[in-house]
Amino acid sequence: MLVKSAVFVAAAVLLNCCAGVGAADDLDTDDRGVEMKKIAYGGWKNNVCLENKQVRLVATLDVGPRIIHFGFKDGENVFKEYKDQLGKSGEKEWCIRGGHRLWHAPEIKPRTYFPDNAPVKSVPAGKNGVKLIPPPETDCGIQKEIEVRLAGSRNEVLLRHRLTNIGQWPVELAPWALTVMAQGGTEIIPLPPKKSHSVCLLPQQSLILWGYTDLSDPRLTLGRRCILLRQDANATKPTKIGISHDQGWVGYLLNGNLFVKRFERVEGAAYPDRGCNFETFTNEDMLEIESLGPLVTLEPGKTVEHVERWNLFHNVPEVKTEADVSRHVLPLVSKLLK
Repeated sequence: MLVKSAVFVAAAVLLNCCAGVGAADDLDTDDRGVEMKKIAYGGWKNNVCLENKQVRLVATLDVGPRIIHFGFKDGENVFKEYKDQLGKSGEKEWCIRGGHRLWHAPEIKPRTYFPDNAPVKSVPAGKNGVKLIPPPETDCGIQKEIEVRLAGSRNEVLLRHRLTNIGQWPVELAPWALTVMAQGGTEIIPLPPKKSHSVCLLPQQSLILWGYTDLSDPRLTLGRRCILLRQDANATKPTKIGISHDQGWVGYLLNGNLFVKRFERVEGAAYPDRGCNFETFTNEDMLEIESLGPLVTLEPGKTVEHVERWNLFHNVPEVKTEADVSRHVLPLVSKLLK
């Protein structure tokens, strides 16, 4: 159970975040075998590519930023790409484009949908990473930044999402990291171990529903040990759920490739959307895996940071049941959580 204590941990995190500096991590120096280069991709001339011996990651610099591609070097992109939006820039309206992005919750128009269609500044972060810095969001005075680092020795990515208040007044927000997955996969959301009624008198977890959520949706399986959500290109309606998630990870299995997103929940902290630190949305085009940091009142000049880790496995058999998850997915994830 990956839960941090708000009393003992959050104070240290806030000190680091207010200075705009993330905690040291072994992946910061795991740079041997990582190649970083500028490439053309999807019609955009300027993109940064990080590669090790097995995986490849591409982030846009002409727009966004979006981490638009992640996959094995000889395999498919596990992220969704909106082909009609690739290679374009300068639009007046916000464009999803696909891939991974940074927002701030709660979702409010127009603040959330500030157009990010201009060039992005890139700053090297060691030998295995880059900081992606878009123009500031002038409407609300927020500067975004995503620091991305690729391990040299394993298929792992470290992402530090930062929001800095460059305005003149406090802003209440939560960092919100959204990853848009390609069509046809199955999302695996682990649930806490069950306990007997005699020792579990109080609620253990919350499940948050949106006005369009339908629990009879055939894409959704509510199980004993996990929730499965299938992306269906033939779906006619979207759906979304949110939970207070303390299991530390969520997975997405697509054509034998298992993408695992890891993140933490700060115990006792307030989260947006009635306590959600994890949300997921799907429609006919894609499925989003979304992690959120605690709600904070961000004072002018201060920074908040939200961290994710990604891992990628291949040759993983299809999962349709909880038994399949136990057999094919949990042994892989358990190694990451040690």
